[in-house]
Amino acid sequence: MFTGLIQATGTLFHKGDTQVYLRWQTASLPPALTDVDLGDSIAVDGICLTVETILPDGFVAAVSPETLDRTSLGRLADGSLVNIESSLRVGSKIGGHFVTGHIDGQGHLESAVATEDSWRLSFTVGDRRVARYIVPKGSIAVNGISLTVADCSSSGDWFAAAVIPVTYHETTLQHLRPGQPVNLEGDVLGKYVEKFVAGGDAPTGDGLSLEFLAEHGY
Repeated sequence: MFTGLIQATGTLFHKGDTQVYLRWQTASLPPALTDVDLGDSIAVDGICLTVETILPDGFVAAVSPETLDRTSLGRLADGSLVNIESSLRVGSKIGGHFVTGHIDGQGHLESAVATEDSWRLSFTVGDRRVARYIVPKGSIAVNGISLTVADCSSSGDWFAAAVIPVTYHETTLQHLRPGQPVNLEGDVLGKYVEKFVAGGDAPTGDGLSLEFLAEHGY
């Protein structure tokens, strides 16, 4: 589990078809990344990977065919800059939102426009697996970065987010260009709500209904 608050950036290199090597890019690492152990989970551009080998300047992680197929990882060139976050620890502050590191699908940057006090980034989403969870003022992880949806289409196939300068300049968002793919993960809470409203296996066996939610003020 992660929070979507990026702790460092790194450069990615492929080691055959089943491994990637991540080299730290940030000069000063936060404590959470200085004591990485074998088997630890680390999010790389929002993708949960497991540390297999620890190196003086980074680590090596395994990647599965499913990961390569569903994310942008397999198409990143050697030396590409990526966002890095260690897994959430008990007692840690949660400043973003709960991020699992399991990518739902991909989208593409449409535009990045500087405003007076932030950047407004808009994205297109061609994958229904993630578009269905995009709602106004909801949370979404873009390349592992926790963002709030400022505006979106009713179908979720387009959305925009306001990004503060510190987030823009300390992550890979500053390097994105229109048309580039991004990894997207919808809010996990929305997935559970969808299952219950659709009449899934709720604890009571009855599921939830839109009428029940409206009656109780939701």
